[in-house]
Amino acid sequence: MDAFIQDFVNSDRLRRRAHWVIPGGAHTYAKGDDQYPVLSPGFIVSGHGCHVFDVDGNAYIEYGMGNRAVGLGHAYPPVVDAVARQLGHGCNFTRPASIEVECASAFLQMIPGADMVKFCKDGSDATSAAVRLARAATGRDYIARCQDHPFFSTDDWFIGTTEMNAGIPEAVRDLTLGFRYNDIDDARDLFARHPGRIAAFILEASRGDDPAEGYLHALQELCHQNGALFILDEMITGFRWARGGAQEYYGLRPDLSCFGKALGNGFAISALAGRREFMELGGIEQVARPRVFLLSTTHGAETHAMAAAIATMHVYAEEPVIARLRRQGLRLKAGIEQAIVYHGLQRFVSVAGHPACLSYATRGPEGTPSQAFRTLLLQETIRRGVLAPSLVVSYTHGDDEIDQTIAAFDAALGVYRLALEHGIENYLVGRPSDVVFRRYNSVSGAGEPVAAARIA
Repeated sequence: MDAFIQDFVNSDRLRRRAHWVIPGGAHTYAKGDDQYPVLSPGFIVSGHGCHVFDVDGNAYIEYGMGNRAVGLGHAYPPVVDAVARQLGHGCNFTRPASIEVECASAFLQMIPGADMVKFCKDGSDATSAAVRLARAATGRDYIARCQDHPFFSTDDWFIGTTEMNAGIPEAVRDLTLGFRYNDIDDARDLFARHPGRIAAFILEASRGDDPAEGYLHALQELCHQNGALFILDEMITGFRWARGGAQEYYGLRPDLSCFGKALGNGFAISALAGRREFMELGGIEQVARPRVFLLSTTHGAETHAMAAAIATMHVYAEEPVIARLRRQGLRLKAGIEQAIVYHGLQRFVSVAGHPACLSYATRGPEGTPSQAFRTLLLQETIRRGVLAPSLVVSYTHGDDEIDQTIAAFDAALGVYRLALEHGIENYLVGRPSDVVFRRYNSVSGAGEPVAAARIA
């Protein structure tokens, strides 16, 4: 009992202040209080490898890894050292820095299917630039996005398709269409219903399980037959599926692709890459077509972020990062699944996804998805020193950390079993978490309130 983490005094104090000065209490919705149990760390002070430490001095093995942005581990020494060296020379100048050419060259060596690359700071900028470029290249307005994939951009063209579309004109929302993953007939039907009007299809190559055999190649061919571009969002698959991303793993050469997340091991850098014939429309040398305002940001080429990316790519090129991510992910999945079977919870808890990007699903007594039971499982693993909103491993997750995590899930699943038998209200403290994309907030701020529970 004494080993359980249950002191969040400083986090609770900061939460009140944060919600007063920051809408939502955080600068990323996925990190907000409504995504976590009441008994959870509100603020992180530091991270080293796969361990993080909160403002109350509690330590955790972490699996969110900065929303999948940290592939090597927090404060990974070669990356931090490269950043520190670069910062000593300044980080932003009036003219381009030579490191911009170095970083672009290193990236194009890593992603051989791309001819040109332009860097920016976040994934939304990259995907939105890809959409703009596709519209300019084709002279068409409609964009088709995979409706089975949860997120593409903070910009209107995507957010307008979600439940949180307040403030986005209907005319803008109508320009984005949806298609189903792994369903080539659905894509074919979309082209038939909007002939000559779709500029591009954008999707992730995979959310975990491999696509149906031939699907991605068939979709790309269908796009080209209908004069549309094929865009891959590699924010998650890049630097996890393979060194060259999912396009290398599945043998594709997309027209455009977007990278970020693990590219800088947590530092803010993302990339739009693609075929020269499209990318050069955003340049200053082509004279045949109207200019495209592709990407132009004051901080898009900060030198320390590029130093981080170069150092990160060097580690991926020289060390078995991809193989280790796969091995540790498979080990983690097998251990948790064994615990699920031990507690007889196969109908209620499951682990799915690519070994380097696992997630878990929770279901209630009726066998339907349950945010309340997800919150309970997260609450109980947090109490045992594991912070796992997902099960995303990094290069620094060792065997000891994997074993400790499996043990924490085993104990938490025991509480889950009791909650199924005796009622979750007896075990979950406070309200359940909620989904990010919802039309309205609940009265409690994060789902319907649940009575305070006894500690198991």
